[in-house]
Amino acid sequence: MTGARGSRARYRRILRFAGRYMVQAWWFELVLPRVGLASFAARGRTARFQRIARRFHGLAIDLGGLMIKVGQFLSSRLDVLPPEITRELEGLQDEVPPVEFAAIRALAEAELGMPLDRAYAAFDPVPVAAASLGQAHRARLADAEAADAGFADVVVKVQRPGIDEVVAVDLAALRKVAGWLNRVGVVRQHVDLPELVEEFAVTSAEEIDYLHEAGSAERFRETFADDERVAAPEVAWERTTGRVLTLEDVTAIKINDVEGLRAAGIDPSEVADRFASVMFDQLFDRGWFHADPHPGNIFVTPHDDGSWHLTFIDFGMMGEVPDRLRTGLQRVIIAVASRDGARLIESIRDIGVLLPSADTAELERAMTALFARFGGMGFAELQKVDEREFRDFAAQFGDTMRAMPFQLPENFLLIVRAISLTSGMCSSLDPQFNVWDAVEPYAQRLLRAESGNAVQAFAREAVAVAGITARLPRRLDDLVTRIEDGRVAVETPKLDARMRALERMGRRAVAGVVFAGMLVAGAVLHVDGIVFGAVLMWLSTVPAAYALLAGVGRR
Repeated sequence: MTGARGSRARYRRILRFAGRYMVQAWWFELVLPRVGLASFAARGRTARFQRIARRFHGLAIDLGGLMIKVGQFLSSRLDVLPPEITRELEGLQDEVPPVEFAAIRALAEAELGMPLDRAYAAFDPVPVAAASLGQAHRARLADAEAADAGFADVVVKVQRPGIDEVVAVDLAALRKVAGWLNRVGVVRQHVDLPELVEEFAVTSAEEIDYLHEAGSAERFRETFADDERVAAPEVAWERTTGRVLTLEDVTAIKINDVEGLRAAGIDPSEVADRFASVMFDQLFDRGWFHADPHPGNIFVTPHDDGSWHLTFIDFGMMGEVPDRLRTGLQRVIIAVASRDGARLIESIRDIGVLLPSADTAELERAMTALFARFGGMGFAELQKVDEREFRDFAAQFGDTMRAMPFQLPENFLLIVRAISLTSGMCSSLDPQFNVWDAVEPYAQRLLRAESGNAVQAFAREAVAVAGITARLPRRLDDLVTRIEDGRVAVETPKLDARMRALERMGRRAVAGVVFAGMLVAGAVLHVDGIVFGAVLMWLSTVPAAYALLAGVGRR
C-alpha cells in the first residue's frame, strides 16, 4: 500500500498493536494480582512475553521503518530480558527485506544525476545488507575516482524510496502511544515520554540525511585516528548526496559471529572487553559516541600479525554528551565501582535523573543493600541467584523505587541506548562478562585524577564544617524558642501513610462486596433470560474498577 491510504493503514496498525498489548499488560500485571491471582499471572508471563515478542517481530518485518529500530533495541537487551524474548527479536538485525533493485537504481541515478554505469565501474544489484531506512550494495569506483579517493572497493548506501513518509507516520504513531502512556501517573512521574519521542524524531531526521552521516563518519575517523583499537571507513565525497552515501568497503567479521572470531584465532571474550572499553571511552572521555552499536554496525578486522581492531560503520545515529553531564556520569561510574550507595544517589541527582526534591534516605539504604548483596556479580552469576531472593529484594524496596521522582534528562536517551546495546553485545560474546570488571580500570583512572584535587576538597569541607559550627548556637537557640512557642511540628509520614492505606483498603473491600453481589445477581437473572441481568453485570464493573484501582498513583 502506498500514498495517504497506506499511511493511514500503517498508523492504525501500529496503534492497534500497542493498544492491544497495553490492555493485556494492565490486565495481567495490575488487575489479576489485585484479586489474588498474582501467581497465575506470573506462571504464564514468559510464554506471554514470548508471544508478544514473536508478534512484534512479524509486525516490524512487515512494516519496516522505525519499528525495526525499536525491535533492534529490545533484541540487544540480553542483560535484562530473558533469552526467550531476545531470540524472537534478534533476527531483526538481519531479516529486513530488501527493496527491488529497479527502485534503488532509479533513486540513486536521480540523486547522482547520471546512470549507475557511469557513476561506478561496477555495481552489484544484490544488496549486501538491508536496513530499516536504507540498503547497501557493493560497488567499485571508476579509475579516476578511485585514484582521488585512495581506494576502489566501496559500499553504496541508498535510501529506501518513500522512507521520509514512513518515518513521519511512525513518529506520529509513537507520539500517540507516548501520549497514552503519559496519562499513567507512575509513567508520567518518571519519564517525559513525549519529550523522548521528540528526541527520537531529531535522531531519525539525522539518520535519513546521508550528508550528515558522511560528516559524522569523517569526524569519527579523525577522533580515533590515534587509537589503534578503532577504525572507520573513508567517504567517497564525489559519489555522496543526501540520499546516496558511498563509503570505503571495510567489511570483515561481524562482531557477534563467535564461530568466525574463533576461526580467525580471536577470543570473543577479549572482543567483549575491548568493545566495552572503546564504548566507555566514547561516552565518558570523548563526549561523542556511536549511539547505534548493534552487531550489524561493528566488524572485527584481523591483521596479518594476529592482532585485530574494531571497525565501526553506520554513523547516522551519533550522540553528544555535554561536559556537565559527562562529569556527572564519571561520578556515577566512580560510585558504582566503589559500591558507594550514598555517592551514587548524589551523582544521579547531579545529572538530573533524580529530582532535587526527592527524599533519598530510603533509596540510599536500598542502593547500599543492593551493592552489599549483588555488587560485583556478572551477568552469568546473577542468573544463578535464586529468583526468590530477587523477589524478596523487590518486595522490600519496590515501593521506595517507584516513589522516587526519577526522570530522563535531555540527551540521555541515546546514552541509555548505547550502554544497553554495549552491555547486551558483551554478554552475548562472553556469558561470564562482568561489567564491573570493565568499569574497574576506567574508574581507577578517574579516582587517580580525582585524588589530585583531594587537598582542595578537604579544604572546602573544612570551611563548610566551620561555617556549620559557627551557626550551630544560633540554630539551637531558634529551635528552643520554637519549642517553647509550640511551633515545632513532628511528622510521622510512615504512620500517616499506613492510616491512609487502611482507609483505602476499607473502601475497596466494600466496593468488592458490592461488585460481587451485582455480578452474581446479574448472572442469575441473565441465565433466566432477563435483560436487566446483563445490565446489572455491566454496571458491576464500576465498583470492580474502584476496588482494583483505588489508590493507584497516590503512593
